[in-house]
Amino acid sequence: MRSKKQSFTLSHDINYNSRSTLNNNEAIDLSSISGSCETMRENIYNPYEHRILQHPNTYFGAVVHIAKGSLGTGVLAVPRAFKTAGLLVGTIGTVLVGILCTYNVHLLVSASLKICVKTKTPSLGFSESVEEIFKNGPMPIRSWSKFAKIFVEIALCLTYYLAIAVYAVFISESLTKLVSFYHPPASSWNLYFILVLFVLLVVCCQIRELKRLVPFSVVANMAMVTAFLITLYYMCERMAKVNVAERHLATSLSAIPSYFSTVLFAMEGIGTILPVENSMSEGRFLGFGGALNLAMAFVVTCHTTIGFCGYYAFGEDTKAAITQNLPSDEIPAQVVQGCISASMFFTFMLNHHVPTEILWRRLQPYVPTGKEGVAQVALRSSTVTFAMLVAAAANKNLDALMDLVGAVFFSILGLFVPAVVDILVNWSAWGRYHWRLLQDGVLIVMALFALVSGTYYAL
Repeated sequence: MRSKKQSFTLSHDINYNSRSTLNNNEAIDLSSISGSCETMRENIYNPYEHRILQHPNTYFGAVVHIAKGSLGTGVLAVPRAFKTAGLLVGTIGTVLVGILCTYNVHLLVSASLKICVKTKTPSLGFSESVEEIFKNGPMPIRSWSKFAKIFVEIALCLTYYLAIAVYAVFISESLTKLVSFYHPPASSWNLYFILVLFVLLVVCCQIRELKRLVPFSVVANMAMVTAFLITLYYMCERMAKVNVAERHLATSLSAIPSYFSTVLFAMEGIGTILPVENSMSEGRFLGFGGALNLAMAFVVTCHTTIGFCGYYAFGEDTKAAITQNLPSDEIPAQVVQGCISASMFFTFMLNHHVPTEILWRRLQPYVPTGKEGVAQVALRSSTVTFAMLVAAAANKNLDALMDLVGAVFFSILGLFVPAVVDILVNWSAWGRYHWRLLQDGVLIVMALFALVSGTYYAL
């Protein structure tokens, strides 16, 4: 019976912003939570009013952090995705993928806020939100809450570690292109560069305090912006000499999985979303003019522009990373290779910190007293080793590695998990004709299709 299903509902009327009211048996309205809280009734819990933050994130700060999390090195691979799909399909598809990613993030954040209200918790991370949603969901799935949390944590860790393996391949290829111009035999030194990187990163990744990594983040951002601007200059210069009729507007249906996986890898940053939202003390994250929509609009615009211009400029010669198309004998292009290498090196350190902290929280209770330092060194060294072994195995197959990561992990975390938690958190409020259930079912099917087809073509 519908009435017996567990739900995340409140049996009181609420009015957060003098506009949104809940009647009995209605699901929590997130627009009311993310709106003004000035007139909220005392008996309704509002997460934002209970967050104790020493340095809360501003609206602008949230926009910057989201954009930074979704606008990384993957954007350099989007022109290759356009080559795979075609100029017209790539342009329309990138916008649609951006909308899809944004919508799924909305589902995840909305579900997290609803369960925060239900459990009277100020904020929850990704895996904690999933765990609590399962705990408070329909009775048959409550026993799966621990498994759901562990599943998300494993997926997050593997996503980060494989992503930094992609960074290592980026660095190796950039250094190979840079050094081989002055020393031609270096064109086959990819694995040697990975070995040198391994030694350096094992040492540098022993930094345990996030605040000590902030200067490296600043350097990485400056280097990446410099590389982007110079690359955009080369693309615009080349576009002026090319006729658009020389470019394919569309290719074949069999190219879609590879295209989709690459763009998903480039654009998806779902692991950073909830930490940013949790750092805000006011509800301006969701909504039409919220921080999420503004940031993602900028991200989608950047990916579409770089993808379009890159394929337009270099056509069928477009490489896995667009920076590989730049001339080797010109100083500005060599600066790009150096900046990409520096940015990726420091970004490797930053992104290695996140999953390693997740693993350390799991392992720390089992570490003997006084052995924490040794255990930390062993853990960090082994995780760097894992990432570098993946990079060495991929070697020059950068495009295949990105496709695989996008197909497997970003389809799971970015599409599958948000749809599942949306079903559970709205268990008794699926809407007329169960439209919400049908919508989430479509998202789950899309995630499984991306997972299977993307993996098949990547391998």
